[in-house]
Amino acid sequence: MKLVVALGGNALLRRNQAPSASNQLVNVQLAAAQLARVAAAHSMVLTHGNGPQVGLLALQAAAYTAVESYPLDVLGAESEGMLGYLLEQALANLLPPGRPVVSLLSRVEVDLQDPAFLRPTKPIGPVYPKAEAETLAAARGWTIGQDGAGWRRLVPSPRPLRVPGLPAIAWLLEHGALVIAAGGGGIPVAARPDGHGLQGVEAVIDKDRCSGLIATELKADCLVIATDVDAVYLDWGLPSQRALGSTTPQALEALAFAAGTMGPKVEAACRYVQATGGRAAIGALGQIEALLAGTAGTQITRDKT
Repeated sequence: MKLVVALGGNALLRRNQAPSASNQLVNVQLAAAQLARVAAAHSMVLTHGNGPQVGLLALQAAAYTAVESYPLDVLGAESEGMLGYLLEQALANLLPPGRPVVSLLSRVEVDLQDPAFLRPTKPIGPVYPKAEAETLAAARGWTIGQDGAGWRRLVPSPRPLRVPGLPAIAWLLEHGALVIAAGGGGIPVAARPDGHGLQGVEAVIDKDRCSGLIATELKADCLVIATDVDAVYLDWGLPSQRALGSTTPQALEALAFAAGTMGPKVEAACRYVQATGGRAAIGALGQIEALLAGTAGTQITRDKT
């Protein structure tokens, strides 16, 4: 099968875990052990989140006041390169020597008129207690929002429209490579005002939306969104919460999910299924083989099975 697997940023840096290089390396190696078994049997594009990492880079950049802080597109490229390298090395160490593993920096085009620029929803950086988050927001001009039990910085997350490097990804897949691409949703770029070429944009693209776009354009057989929960839940956090097993885009579109977390995952999965007739699965990375087999997580198809 041809797969697109979207790996959540929190799989690479656990919630409330110190963002050290050693912690991230351990998490990458654990993730790679799960992914390598699947990659050995299938053609795969691997995408990944970068919310914790790009937020940390932004804090580090802000701490050095001799120069202006780097914009989010540059920080996104830095985090994509860092995590791509770690994943590439870990996977290459586990796969047969003849299997190429390639990590690509991926530009992703967005529209500067996207209303997301007026309504930041993408959480990045560390999780703070509410009072600390409010103090930082007032001092640094942040928009903040609740993420689980804590609060995080929110930034614009425009919809991905096009991946300029998609032909290169397709070529590498055809030649047997495992391709790591569009890390952190890719590097956000938009058309320049003069209409000639592209320029960087201050935003962080949602990696699940970008993964769904890539899966659709590549006509992948399955889109797997591997996250830190085992399924899509109704009434999350309430005594009545319950997991969804097999469902359809039509059923999911009638429900409401959090904009900065599960909402984009569900939206990306539904768009891909509707566009291609393929199957999408949302669940825990540790169950990825069962997700592919259709026996775990939330399975989304055009017709409920």
